[in-house]
Amino acid sequence: MLARLRPYLPTAVLVLLIVYFALNAFSGDRGLLRSNQRDETLIAKTRELAQVERQRQDLETRARLLRDTSLSADLLEERARSLLGFADPRDYVIHMKP
Repeated sequence: MLARLRPYLPTAVLVLLIVYFALNAFSGDRGLLRSNQRDETLIAKTRELAQVERQRQDLETRARLLRDTSLSADLLEERARSLLGFADPRDYVIHMKP
């Protein structure tokens, strides 16, 4: 019986390989069925990148204003009050939970 199936063995192995790769092409990590998930992940990461870039730009601006060459008195006063916990009597203070 093994002698009769021996000529079909390479064909069976080839068919199994084709089925394996076809299934992975559709449902694997980089398959066609996962493209929507990849697109959603890409959109979310793009939004997160834009937010982080805005935060970085804001921090760079604040750091530039606190340098010795271009010290902003308003920003320095704001940071000192924030760190020391003081307020001007004319300020409206709104306490928020952290």
